[in-house]
This record gives sequence, structure tokens and C-alpha cells, in this order.
Amino acid sequence: MIAAVLPTAPLAARGTHASPNARPHPPNARLVPYPRLAWPLEISGGQYIPVAWANIAGWSEDDHLEAYKAFRLSCRPIAAQRTLPADPKALGISLRDPCRAAKASVISDGAKARAFFEEHFLPLRISRLGEGEGFVTGYYEPVIDGSRTQTDVYTVPVYRRPSNLFVRGVKQSASGLPNKGQVFRKIGRRKLVPYYDRAEIEDGAIAGRGLEICWLKDQTDLLFTQIQGSARVRLEDGSTLRINYDAHNGYPYTPVGRILIDRGIIPKEQMSMQKIREWMDQNPDGAKELRRQNRSYVFFREVQLSDKDEAVGAQGVPLTPGRSIAVDKALHVYGTPFFIEGELPIESEQSRTPFRRLMVAQDTGSAIVGPARADLYFGAGTDAGRMSGRLRHNMRFVILVPKSLDPVGRGRKMPLPDARPSEKIAKLFPQVDPLKDRQKDQKNGAKPPEASAAASPKAAANSPAPAKNATPTAAQPAAAVAQSSTAQQAAAKPVPLPEARPNIKFSRDGRRHRYYRYYRRGR
Repeated sequence: MIAAVLPTAPLAARGTHASPNARPHPPNARLVPYPRLAWPLEISGGQYIPVAWANIAGWSEDDHLEAYKAFRLSCRPIAAQRTLPADPKALGISLRDPCRAAKASVISDGAKARAFFEEHFLPLRISRLGEGEGFVTGYYEPVIDGSRTQTDVYTVPVYRRPSNLFVRGVKQSASGLPNKGQVFRKIGRRKLVPYYDRAEIEDGAIAGRGLEICWLKDQTDLLFTQIQGSARVRLEDGSTLRINYDAHNGYPYTPVGRILIDRGIIPKEQMSMQKIREWMDQNPDGAKELRRQNRSYVFFREVQLSDKDEAVGAQGVPLTPGRSIAVDKALHVYGTPFFIEGELPIESEQSRTPFRRLMVAQDTGSAIVGPARADLYFGAGTDAGRMSGRLRHNMRFVILVPKSLDPVGRGRKMPLPDARPSEKIAKLFPQVDPLKDRQKDQKNGAKPPEASAAASPKAAANSPAPAKNATPTAAQPAAAVAQSSTAQQAAAKPVPLPEARPNIKFSRDGRRHRYYRYYRRGR
């Protein structure tokens, strides 16, 4: 096509007449099928709608300065990015612009912090597709007793990541491995098999390899430490050892609380981490079986943090109690602000304390899945654990999107589909479905045209003929009557069949004779 067009272009410029049979190329021809157009902002499995700042309940009463400080912490790794992320997400690298503005500005009061968010972000109410609210839980950093060495009291090891643990596509020297996906161990030089599950590890599958970071009192302490992802271990000499998530064994996380609810042991409305711990302490044998229902196992690394430092989230920045949340890493970008609004049992199990707070996504978890799903971080210690253990509630989510990703403005630039044909053309060429019409006729009991055309001549002959002197009625014009009688006569007349082919017997005697003479002559 290109070779045919290029030589004729100079001739046309010199005034050469084009061929009368040549058809001009239609302008702006569409590709068929149509190419898939990208939406302005697409979050898998989620729905969103723009909302005004004034329509967000509790927005004006929040302490925006605390949220601004947490956001600036997230801006450090965002500004350090030099390449695009490997997994493209809805926000992409759009948070760089608000982070540059936060770095260049000096904000020391809540009014300016609120103005900063309203100037650089747009609020979108977000939820799972088909739902109106999101879901929140809570987590904290446990403070537990432990020892650097194994004793009669401290018998449960806390393991670091084994050297024979492999994740496809991730180097073993990486600082932290994904918390989802398959994990393998190598047998020999090439064979890879799934890694040991919780039961095998508790029974000593990796014991004696020097992987022990420290030792705890019981398996329940270790289980809750693995669920939270970090812990402060108080050693016998008074010092504190800080451990943080490093890897897992590749099995999906199974909530032990859900198993207790399904078995009817603890009612759903009474479920909490404290209830789980109480039941495990009272039923040691049942606790062992219950733990092993959760085949997932977490490995830790030692981090150099003081007692005053908060735990470090998956983004690599210290978490802020009451402002940091864990989100679905597959959908959201670390550093994204979320305003979460609803009622939570903060003060007690029966309380309904209004919770309207701007949070920042700085962590993740294997159980945190969905566009409006968050784990609220409450800090370290017993009180934080008691508070976070009560949370399993529906809340309303508003995601703050940088203005460079304005879905309304970008939606106006989307190309429109081709215009529909005019009403006149649609009447000239009606779209009918023969198969659908035939099924409708069969359902109503009407015979198809083939059946009526194939009716026997005898039946047509016995049909009553119209009277000779019949006069047309007012509802039936004369022309219509004549046309109807002509059609009936044509339908009554049998269709002649073609003549039969003559029965001519083919003789092969001559051919056989010639072949025989040729065969004899060749010999």
C-alpha cells in the first residue's frame, strides 16, 4: 500500500489527473477491532467517584499536621526513585510532584497542612466493586520476653531466613522477600520443591543450622509476632532486641480466629486477639493443632533500632502510630494518603468512638487484599495490642489522588466512539435476527414459510375459494382483495418438479477392447 501511494504523490502535485477508478483513502480510518483504550485511572477490582472536600465527614476537624509529617517520611524513598516501578499501578510515580512541594515548603500548623493536601490532591471515594464501604483491622508491635540462648524457660526459636529458601525472580541477597507467592527450597543442584510448612518447621526441619536469632517462651508468642510482622524482645540483661519481617515460607495465611468461629468455639461478635490467646493458654493440645492449620511461617531479621524508635514498615520508613496503615501492595503505592471515616471500639469493646483520620500507606500484609482494605497501626505495647485486637469493622475510604491524575479532566480527553448511523439509514437497513424470529414463530405455533410452501396440492384444492360476487368491505380495500386472491392462487398451484434424467446405460466394452489391444501390442 505504501509503495503504491508514494510514486503517485509527486504526479498529483504536478497536476496529473488521477485515474477515474481510483478510490480515495477514507480519512481517519478506524482499526477493526477497535484498540483497547486506557481509562484515566483504573484500580483493579475497585470503583471510585469524585467527592468534594466539604462532603467528607470529619475532614476539617482532623489534625492534618500529624498526617503531613507522616507523608513527608514517605516522600524520602519516593524522591530517591530513579526508575519506574516494575509493577505499574494506578498512581504510578505521580506522588513525586506532591513530594517535591512538601520538601520545598515549611509547614508548622494544621491549617497550612490542610491547605497543602487540598492544593495538591483530589479526593475520590473508593470501595470494592459493588460495595459501598471498606474494611479495617488493626496491628501493633508486641513487646515479649526472650533470651539470646536456649534455656529451660525459653525453648521456642525465632528463625532468620534460611539460605536454601528461593523466590523466583528475586535475588537471595535482597533485603526483604515478597509476602505472597510461591517459595521453594533446593534439593541437589536443580530440583526445587515447596518449602517446609509450619508443622514441619515446628517439628525441627531447620533446627541446628545456626538460624536462631533468639528464643521465646511459647509458640503462641511466636505466632502473634509472626502475625504482626515485628516485635520488641526484652532480653534477660534488660536490653531490647528488635526483629522485623524478612521472608515467609510460601503458604497462604490462614486466620486462626476464623477457624475458631467456624468451629463454634468463639462467637464472631466476641472475636479478638485476647480471646484467641486465652483459648490457646487453656487448651495447649488444641492450640498446637490450631496453629498448624495456618501453614504459613514467617522468618525475621534483626534491626538496629532503639527503644524509642518505631517499627519500620515495608516502605522502609518508621511507622507513625495512628497515622500509618498497611494496604494491598499489588494495587496501591506507598505514600498514598487515605482518609478513613467511621466508628471503632477504641476505648472499649462496646464503645463506638468516631474515627475520622487522614492516614498514609506505609506497610503491607498478606491478609490485606482489596482497594479499600487497611490495617491500622497503633504502636507498641499491651494497650496498643488490646486496641488493635478489637478492630474488624466496615469503614468509608477516600483516596487522595495527585492532581496530575485528575480522572475528570483526563476523561474529557478520551476519544469518543464512532457516531451511530442516522435514523433514516437505520430504517432502510433494519437489523433483524432470522434465527430469533424463527424461534418466536415456533413458540407462537406458527408454521415456518418452508412448511406452508410445501403444503400438499390436495389441501390447497380443498380450501374454500373466494366468492365471485363478493364485494370488499371497508376494512379490506379492493386492491388488497385482488392481491390476496392472486397470492392464494399462486400458493395453491403446485410447483412443477424438474424432469428426470434419462437412464442411459454406460458401456465399457469399447474401452476394454482398446485397452486389451494396446496391452497385447506392448507385449
